[in-house]
Order: sequence, then structure tokens, then C-alpha cells
Amino acid sequence: MFDKILIANRGEIALRILRACRELGIKTVAVYSSADRDLKHVRLADEAICIGPAASADSYLNIPALISAAEVTDAEAIHPGYGFLAESAEFSEKVKQSGFTFIGPEADTIRKMGDKIEAKKAMVASGIPCVPGNGEPLGTDNETNLKMAKEIGYPIIIKAAGGGGGRGMRTVHTEGALIGAIALTKSEAGSFFGNDTVYMEKFLEDPRHIEIQILSDSHGNAVHLGERDCSMQRRHQKVVEEAPAPGITEEQRKFIGERCAQACVDIGYLGAGTFEFLYERGEFFFIEMNTRIQVEHPVTEMVTGIDLVKEQLRIAAGEPLSFTQDDIVLRGHAIECRLNAEDSVTFMPCPGTIDLFHMPGGPGVRCETHIYNGYTVPPYYDSMIGKLICHGEDRTSAIARMKTALNEMVIDGIKTNIQLQKDIMADNAFAVGGQNIHYLEKKLGIN
Repeated sequence: MFDKILIANRGEIALRILRACRELGIKTVAVYSSADRDLKHVRLADEAICIGPAASADSYLNIPALISAAEVTDAEAIHPGYGFLAESAEFSEKVKQSGFTFIGPEADTIRKMGDKIEAKKAMVASGIPCVPGNGEPLGTDNETNLKMAKEIGYPIIIKAAGGGGGRGMRTVHTEGALIGAIALTKSEAGSFFGNDTVYMEKFLEDPRHIEIQILSDSHGNAVHLGERDCSMQRRHQKVVEEAPAPGITEEQRKFIGERCAQACVDIGYLGAGTFEFLYERGEFFFIEMNTRIQVEHPVTEMVTGIDLVKEQLRIAAGEPLSFTQDDIVLRGHAIECRLNAEDSVTFMPCPGTIDLFHMPGGPGVRCETHIYNGYTVPPYYDSMIGKLICHGEDRTSAIARMKTALNEMVIDGIKTNIQLQKDIMADNAFAVGGQNIHYLEKKLGIN
């Protein structure tokens, strides 16, 4: 096991990684921007080093600064968390070239899975069902593209090969809108991702968002840890996640989970990862793979009892998985509400100083956050300030527990989305479960 690692991130995920390291006896190095010197994990880490000014490009996305920090502190490995450089093949490569261990997959794997076209080809080869489409980059011949769309059947969706985070996608309902949509998506893809390659596939009109969590080591072992439902979304951003997904049978879980685990073996995957699917009319359709820990990983931890961050560390240190697929049992139900520093109605970010913070408690309640009384939420980064996770013996009890926890939570001094989360927990359709990815936006009146 490592003696010391550098945490190349900020906020609640950096604190989450620090806690896992403490339990394994690993020393930690926190890096921070000039705006983040008061972060909780910076205060708790064994060592802390400033890597630049507030702007992400000059600090958390500055690869030379991060590697220099690892060098001067004698860290052995770097954990990227999620966001920032977590899915950067270049970062993984540079970390390895500099003599450190990257706690995540190999650069070639990240690169392959980051290209949606190449990822889809790999999944097809492993027997994983994919959304109907051409699976190839779109050329500039309009007639060919029009013919292809007609064969797939409208509506279709144009996607950026290097896209993510809800960007680089455009839905097309009619033939007349196709050529313009392709050009616009290519332009956006080039601006956002530095890669203007786009492809075309069938647009599913009533899907849910289901994802499969996997762990895969360097000894040829891979397991899946069940599924999560992440269908409560706004602007392609997840708001509520839960595990297991309502209505998914044990047979369906086994079918798709085993294929995901086998795909990891086929591509030589290393660490924790997530296969994301659209699920419609009892069928799974692969959309992408996230080659990192997910924001919503706690719900899987709550129902399996497995610490995913510790497993990341063990796998990166070369250890084999200490359990098999048969050892993984799902117990009860878990729900996660993302907590954002934003207005519940307008969704505008609301940075500022927290005057009063009270964390809820009780059986089955877990709060992952870096905030505290007097902490100032900076305006430079994502508005998420924490996650509230509740576990119960079944879905009904988990929702009831979440309602109580949300009512107990106090965050004064800034606006938050707590009221939105209360509204979702009180929603009759959500109580039934199984809503599609468009449900929340329709409920909120968002077109």
C-alpha cells in the first residue's frame, strides 16, 4: 500500500478521499488554489501546498503544478477524484511518466472510453447493447447523412465523440433540421472539447438513466456492484440518484452487470468505473463509460457495504480484489440528494459565506460535504457543496428518512437547492419510482 498520496481535487470529494486514506494509514497531500486555502481537507491533510490562483486553468487543471507538488512532497501516487483532470488521458500519462501512480485506468483506456465512437465499438465487441446508430464519425456529404438518418428513423440525436457533462448533443426531429444541427454540434464540439467529430444515433423518447458500477483489478478480476437510477435530471445534470433502480429485476441486473464486468476484462480496465445506459421498455442501451469515481458512488456503498475509494487505492497499489461477484449482496435502498449553492427556482449559483450549518443525523443518514460554519463558498467552481445520502430497509423508508434529514438540515447565509430536493421527495410520481429523464424538467416547467 502507498505511504503517501496527493489528492488532485477540492471540496467534498477531496475530503472523501482523505478519510479513506486515513483509515488505510496513508498520509495525504492536499493541493489548493489561492481561493481554497480554508477548505476542510486542506486543514486536515498531513501536508498542503498551494498550486496557483483561483482560476481552475491555473491551479486544478495545471498538470505541471500538480506533478511538481507531488515531487516536492515525495508522494507516491495521485488521486484525481472526479471532474477537473479525472478523465484526462494526458494527465494519467504525465503522472506515470513522472514516476508516480495514477489512481485510475491507464491513459490508453481513458482515451478509448473518452471517445464515444471508440467506446461504442468496444462495447459492441463485448456484447453490450448500444443505442441504434451508425457508430462512425459523420462526414461532410449531406446526402449520405440524410440517408443515414432516414434509415435510423427520426428523432435522432447528434453527439460529440469527445463530449460529456450534457454538452455536445442536439436532438433532430425532422429532415429539414438535420444538416444545420450537424454543423452546429460540430462547432460546439470543437469549442468545448477540441474535437469536432460527431456521430448520429436514435433518440430514445422515454428513457431512464441507469448506470452500472464496476471494480476491476490488474489480476484479471472484475465485478459489478449493481445499478443506480440517475433519471432525476435537469439540463442533463443529475439531481437525485438511488440504488438499486426501481423496477430492475435480479435477472436484468445479472444480464447487464456480467457483460459490463466482462467488458472491463476485455479492455484491460483498472480501478472503479461506471457504465451508463439509457433504459427503455426493458432494454439497456450503452451511452458512455465514466473512467473515474462518480459523484453518486455513496448510494452503491450504502447498499453493498463496500468502500469504493478504498478499493480504488488497493487496486492502484496492485492488490487483487478481496471479494468475488458472489460476495456482493444488495441490502436495502439508498437515495442521494445533491446539495448545491444555488437558487431553487432560478438555479443561479449563490456563492457567499455560510452563517450557520447544521448537519442532520440519525440511523442510515450520511452527509458528504466540505462546508462548515463561517466557510465562504467561492464563485469560481461548480456550485455543488455536498451530498445527503439516506439508507433504509426499502425505498419507502429511504424516502421517509431523506424527508426527515432534509427538514433537519440548516444552511443559512446562502441560497441552496434544499427546497427543490424536499419537493422531489414529496412528489407522488417520484414515490412510485421509474420516471424518465425528462420528468423533472417537465415538473419544473423547463422546455
